[in-house]
Amino acid sequence: MSVTLTNEEKETIITFDETSADAIVFTYNKTWQKHIEQRLGIQPSMNNGSGGREYKVPKSRIKPPRAPLKLSVEQRRRIADRLAGSRQKKSPNPSRKH
Repeated sequence: MSVTLTNEEKETIITFDETSADAIVFTYNKTWQKHIEQRLGIQPSMNNGSGGREYKVPKSRIKPPRAPLKLSVEQRRRIADRLAGSRQKKSPNPSRKH
């Protein structure tokens, strides 16, 4: 029997402790599921039948959140210039606009 869940009920939960090398990721999010299965090559250890899947993921793949970078106007300009230069080098068509 399939149950319809609200978006608020469709959680992503990451659980780990200090003793295990693995984390448990339970998610309804299709983007996370696709990333874990296709990019990391990890198959679900459990499928609840309502769209939720659970994965055993190496803890090293779980990154703590980072604070946003605080860049000055000059730093932003230098990064933008470097990116523009990199795009020009990669572009097979020099007349192509970015």
